[in-house]
Amino acid sequence: MSYYANAKILITGGLGFIGSNLARALVAQGADVTLVDSLIPQYGGNPFNIDDIRDKVTVNVCDVRDPFAMAYLLKGKDYLFNLAGQTSHMDSMSDPQTDLEINATAQLSILEACRKTNPGIKIVFASTRQLYGKPDYLPVDEKHPIRPVDVNGINKLAGEWYHLLYNNVYGIRACALRLTNTYGPGMRVKDARQTFLGIWVRLLLEGKPIKVFGDGLQLRDFNYVDDCVDAMLRAGTSDAANGKVYNLGSSEVVGLKALAEMMIMGFGGDFELVPFPPERKVIDIGDYYSDFSLISHELGWQPQIGLHEGLQRTMAYYQANYRHYWDDEV
Repeated sequence: MSYYANAKILITGGLGFIGSNLARALVAQGADVTLVDSLIPQYGGNPFNIDDIRDKVTVNVCDVRDPFAMAYLLKGKDYLFNLAGQTSHMDSMSDPQTDLEINATAQLSILEACRKTNPGIKIVFASTRQLYGKPDYLPVDEKHPIRPVDVNGINKLAGEWYHLLYNNVYGIRACALRLTNTYGPGMRVKDARQTFLGIWVRLLLEGKPIKVFGDGLQLRDFNYVDDCVDAMLRAGTSDAANGKVYNLGSSEVVGLKALAEMMIMGFGGDFELVPFPPERKVIDIGDYYSDFSLISHELGWQPQIGLHEGLQRTMAYYQANYRHYWDDEV
């Protein structure tokens, strides 16, 4: 990973969960890191996420929907890790226009800025497994049909394909990682906008029962954030990744009820099965876990942090730092 020493790097969504963890890894490698974040409250950016590296990065508070600011910030950069996005599936259904602006329109304007001012940049785009929709088979590989079940999935797909198009047509080196359930220190825990696991962490720390929708038998795979960051770093330095889409995932597959039981056994608390809210039931995809053999074969990536260890690290972090992530007293 010595490729990143002295490299000029821009991370959109840089004060968010994955962006801040990526920034920390790049700073450790001697990169010159600029973070862009709108700090719009519902989107997950949190200045505390970079508290330990604040004097080692440059922070620019702006919105990726501002084409002039983004064009300026992209000049002279070697890498763009394009992580900014609206991640809430429910918000995408209640406010589809905003989701379109952030996850599709802004992505196109970013790529146009690269084409006009910095065509030599390398881009890693954070996509999502959500665009597959309800699986036809498991594990889901990259050849699985694309069938989004919500507005967020459609717009993230458009953003992803814009990146691949600009790679193929204009030679702007870009690839996309379809993330699965990423968790760890820095994730949004005040609500379920980013991941259900975040609100589970908060409920346990508040001494309230975890709410598991349906029968709790839905299967999922999870990646600890350090493993997600490792995949991004590998994709950034690999020319073999250009124009490609890769699934992330884990061979450790667990049902949601079993996951709740694992967390309660480790940290105390309780859980309860509750009916799906109607607005969530219509976009639920059932079981999902990934076939990540392509990125393993081509980039040598394998998840290293098991679920039990990752949950322990995550809970310890929020036990120590919860005051920076939600306002209520525990």
